[in-house]
Amino acid sequence: MQPEPTPAPETVDPTVDPATDKQKVHLSRLAQTTLDYLMSLSFRQGNLQQYLNDIARGVSELTAMDWSVVTLNRGDYNKILASNIDLGEGSDEAYPIHGSVAKTVVQTQRPLTVTDSQCETQYGETPEGYRAYLGVPLQSPAGKLLGTICCFNKQPRNFDPEEVKCVELFAERATTAIDNFQMYQQQLKFNERLEAEVAKRTAELKEAQTQLIEKERLAAIGEFTSMIVHEIRNPLTTVRMGLHALKALDLSERDRNRLSLALEEESRLKQLLDGILQYAKPQVLETTQCDLNQLIKETVETLSEQPDIAERSLNVKLAASAVYVACDRDKLKQVLINLISNACEAIDKGEQVTISLSQTEQAYLTVHNGGTPIPPDTLARLTQPFFSTKSSGNGLGLAIVKRIIDAHQGSLTFTSTPETGTTATVYLPAD
Repeated sequence: MQPEPTPAPETVDPTVDPATDKQKVHLSRLAQTTLDYLMSLSFRQGNLQQYLNDIARGVSELTAMDWSVVTLNRGDYNKILASNIDLGEGSDEAYPIHGSVAKTVVQTQRPLTVTDSQCETQYGETPEGYRAYLGVPLQSPAGKLLGTICCFNKQPRNFDPEEVKCVELFAERATTAIDNFQMYQQQLKFNERLEAEVAKRTAELKEAQTQLIEKERLAAIGEFTSMIVHEIRNPLTTVRMGLHALKALDLSERDRNRLSLALEEESRLKQLLDGILQYAKPQVLETTQCDLNQLIKETVETLSEQPDIAERSLNVKLAASAVYVACDRDKLKQVLINLISNACEAIDKGEQVTISLSQTEQAYLTVHNGGTPIPPDTLARLTQPFFSTKSSGNGLGLAIVKRIIDAHQGSLTFTSTPETGTTATVYLPAD
């Protein structure tokens, strides 16, 4: 029996390095695993934070790095958007990149690998406790730097070009997500501004339409009122002529009293008709540049000559310098006369009415008096036509005042309390 032949030894090719074969297998698996991981990522839910966290975890797992972060660049600062480890409180704060390896990536906008930061100090420092670094910039299609993916390892290590390529693939996904999210946020802000502008313009259009309708309504009322007033005035003139003719007769004392009462009522009716006509007709302004300081002084001097007002004290506090407004001087003087006269009627003889003027962005004119405060329900109705707290009033004075101020694009307010008294405030646009 012949012995079995001894098998020949395996022939080893001296040109083949077993370690190289293992590296190739590792790189092939890395490429396939990277593609599989990238295909599993989903941004459909629109959750950018979760998406970037998945990218940071994927980078760390595939490159075997201890810590990976996705950052957003803000010039000399980076803000961490995502991390594969929990950073706790303060993780959303921006940190300076001056002197760090991240700054080199930001400045060069190219990938950077550092085997050992303690030996390769020219690239900058790594966080305390970490020595190896792999960084890749996040660049938008337009070439804008959005941030970085930074990977750190506690121990020194070498990096294969395929590992850099792996991180670059993740960087492309992160860049697209951040870029799209920022554009979406910009679109949202634009839509909000557009909606606000549309709402503003719509409100302005409605206001203009309301004003137009109001003007047309007042014009129609004014025309109708004017016709009615004239129709009443004609017979009223005849009545007045007859009453004055009766004054020449020799009447008894009783008849003279009746005649005097009739003449007073005729005069009151005439004043009422004049007020109705003035209120109903459109306020057509003949505007000029007017110094309110000067207008107030002139009006107070005129009113001071009237007996009822002369018995009160008028305290005038003018602005430190001229306050110019575009106004119808005569109509604004009518406003002053009415407000000051009303204030004087509300107080006893010897008491004081204060007229003040100041200016900021608007001209502020106030007429203040003491006396009995006006109840809140009455205060709200002061400018309503035909509402009056005076037995002899027709309720059109303040209604006309308000229409004049409205025509000047101003406003009129009243306040009244037992502690502060009653104040009428006129706001007018100042030039």
